[in-house]
Parts: sequence; structure tokens; C-alpha cells
Amino acid sequence: MAQPPNPKRRSLPLPDWRSGLPEDLLESIGQRLASGHDTASFRSACSPWHAAVPFATFGPLLLLPFDPDADRIGFYYVPEKKVLSKTLPGVRGKVACCSSCGCLALMDETASVTLLNPFAGARAPRVELLSTGEHVAVASSSERVSRVHGRWLLHPTNGYGDADAASRAIKLEDMRDVFFREIVLSAPPHVVGCKCVAMTMLGCSMEVAFCRVGVNSAWTLLDTKLEFSVGSIVHCQDKFLAIDCTGEIFVCSSQCFPKR
Repeated sequence: MAQPPNPKRRSLPLPDWRSGLPEDLLESIGQRLASGHDTASFRSACSPWHAAVPFATFGPLLLLPFDPDADRIGFYYVPEKKVLSKTLPGVRGKVACCSSCGCLALMDETASVTLLNPFAGARAPRVELLSTGEHVAVASSSERVSRVHGRWLLHPTNGYGDADAASRAIKLEDMRDVFFREIVLSAPPHVVGCKCVAMTMLGCSMEVAFCRVGVNSAWTLLDTKLEFSVGSIVHCQDKFLAIDCTGEIFVCSSQCFPKR
């Protein structure tokens, strides 16, 4: 007579065979992938597969607007003129500030920033930067901003600086207009030995803010001495360039930022 199945018996987990494949075999497979979509899926499988195919083999990918209440994001793959879709739970409740050095800079309603590589697989580390302080909020907005119980409030004023309307909570879709409009990295933040500096263009300011990723994640203000608000930031040849609406440029080396 057959014994009834034991409900307490559990099957042992199967070994992860993907991580045991020879490196030369993974590289050979990676060179034969037919499209950027296949390459992205291959790199996302696990760390060895990710390392076998350099990111440089990708064509340009453009991040498409996404729903912060969902877990999926879309990319437009320029060489093949296709839209790629990927599940990425780390984007829920956040808005994208930029894509830099292969990472997405994502900001939530507390103005905290997360750096996330969307194609590095489930084991990819996330880099959490410290939330914005009052000093950055003051420099970012032309109107008074305060934080109450972890939420940022905007206090509208009239042209004379007097209170003009009731305070309102800053919604997620408005965070970039008030705080970090753009974030640019000097190097990939996950690469061992790379000294990554993040610089951000603020909502409406002639100042910029920077932090040393992994060393000092607090934001420090830096006066550009420009006459108009910064309109864009570029990193080129180990230097950050902050450019205002007239084309005037402020240049600062990423290795020479003042330390706190």
C-alpha cells in the first residue's frame, strides 16, 4: 500500500545552475544575442551573466514616462526602434530625476534619492542618498518650503513676500520642480574603486548641490556665482559644468569639491 504524502516534507531547492556556467561560454552566448532586448534580459539574470556582457554593447536607451503607482518602466531602444518593458519594483512611489552612468536617479515624496541600475539584475545594490535638508529646500524654491511630519509643504507668497494662500503638500509629480530637477553622476556608483560624485540642478537656483556617493551622502550647496538660475549640468573629462539660461558656464572638478 502506497504511503500517503507527508505534508511536512519539503523539496530541497535546486542549485542555481546559471552561476556555474564557464565564463568563456557566457561571453560566447552574449556575443550571439540577436537584439538589445535579449541582451538586457541576459544581463538581468544573475551577476555572472551581467558581467559577461559589457554595458558598452548596448545602443542608446531612452527612459519613457512611467506610472509611479506601477512596477513597470519602458525604454525606447533607438537602434531597433522598439519599446522595451521591464518590471522594476524599486521605481514604485518615485519619480525619475535622470539617467546617468547607467543608473536611474529616483526621488520620492521625502526628497530622498535612490540610485538604481535597472539592468543589473535582482542582486544589484541600490545606493540610498540622504534626504534633502532644509538648507537645500531653501535654495531650491523661490517660495518658502518646510517639512512637517516627514512631508514637504509649500507656502505660497505674493510679490511682497507675504503669505498669499494656504500651505499645501508637495505632490510627487511636483518634486522635480521644487527640488532636484536633474542629477548627474561622475562615475558608476557600484564600481569598486570609482569615486562617484553626484551633482544636482535645483528647482530654481543659482546654486547647485553635490554629495560624495558612498563616502558622504549628505547634500552640500555650492555657489556657482552665475547671474541666472542653472539650466543644465554636464559632466565631461572629470569636470562638472553648470550652465545658466544665457550660456554662462561654471566649471568645477569632481575631485576638488570642498569637504564638509
